Amino acid sequence: MAVVLVTLGWLGVFVLAPHIMVVLTSFLSPDPANLAVWPATLNSYKRLWDTLYLGVFFDSLYLSLMATFFCLVTGYPFAYLISRYRPSVRAILLFMMVVPFWTNSLIRTYALKLLMGNKGLFNDVLLALGIVQEPVQILYTGFAVIFGLVYILFPFMVLPLVSSFDKLDRNLLEAAQDLGANAWQRFWRIIVPLTTPGIVAGCLIVFLPAMGMFYVADLLGGAKNLLLGNLIKNQFLVVRDWPFGSALSVSLMVLMTLMIWLYFRANHYVQRKGGLEDENLK
Repeated sequence: MAVVLVTLGWLGVFVLAPHIMVVLTSFLSPDPANLAVWPATLNSYKRLWDTLYLGVFFDSLYLSLMATFFCLVTGYPFAYLISRYRPSVRAILLFMMVVPFWTNSLIRTYALKLLMGNKGLFNDVLLALGIVQEPVQILYTGFAVIFGLVYILFPFMVLPLVSSFDKLDRNLLEAAQDLGANAWQRFWRIIVPLTTPGIVAGCLIVFLPAMGMFYVADLLGGAKNLLLGNLIKNQFLVVRDWPFGSALSVSLMVLMTLMIWLYFRANHYVQRKGGLEDENLK
C-alpha cells in the first residue's frame, strides 16, 4: 500500500500537476514581467489558427511523418529478421542496436552535423565515388532533419515490432501455406494484422517525440526546417509568451491523446479478430 501511495504521489506531483499548470497557463494573458497574468482569455488558442503557425505545424507534421515512415519501412523487416533468431542471439542483436544510443542524443546529433557538412564524410564518399563533382548541400535541409530523427528514434520503432513478432503464432502461417496462400497473402492477411499493435505503438513512440525534438532541427535543419518543439521552445525562452507556448503544448498533448486512442483501437481490433478466428476454428 505504501508503494502505491508513493507512486501515486510521485505521478501527481511530477506528472499531473505540471500538466494542469500548462493547461491553466494557456488560458492566461502574456506579460513580459510576470510571464502570465489574469484575465483569462482564448487568444492563445485563436493564434494557433494563424497561417504562420499553421505553416510551422504542417511542416513539423510532414517531417515527423516522413521520419516515422522511414523508421517503419526500415524497422519492420529488421524486427522480423531479429525475431527469427533464437532468444540468445536475438538478445545480443538488440543489445548491439541499443548500445550506441547510450551516448547522449545531442552529442550524436553534433556528430551527424560533422558527417553531413560540405567537408564531411558523406560528401567525401560521394566525391571519391565520382557520383558528384562538387560537395552537395546536405546539412540545413529537410533531408538532414529527417535523417537525424530516423537515426535517433529507430530503436523505438524496432522494439515494439520485435515484441509483436514474438507473439505471432507461426502455426497460422504454416496453415495458410498449406491452404495455398502465397507469400504476399500470408504477409498481408496474417502478419500485418497480427502485428498492427506493434506498428501503431512504434509509430506512436516515434512520431510524438519527433514533433518535439527541437535540437535536431536547430543543428541539422537551420531556420527553414522547424519542428513544433522549436516553436514551443522559442515561445517559452525567447519571446517569453508562456500562454501561447502552453497552448501549443496543449495541442501536442491532444494529438498524443488521439494517437494513444488509435493504439487502443488497433489492439481491440486485433483481439476481436483473433477471437473471431478462434470461434471459426471451433
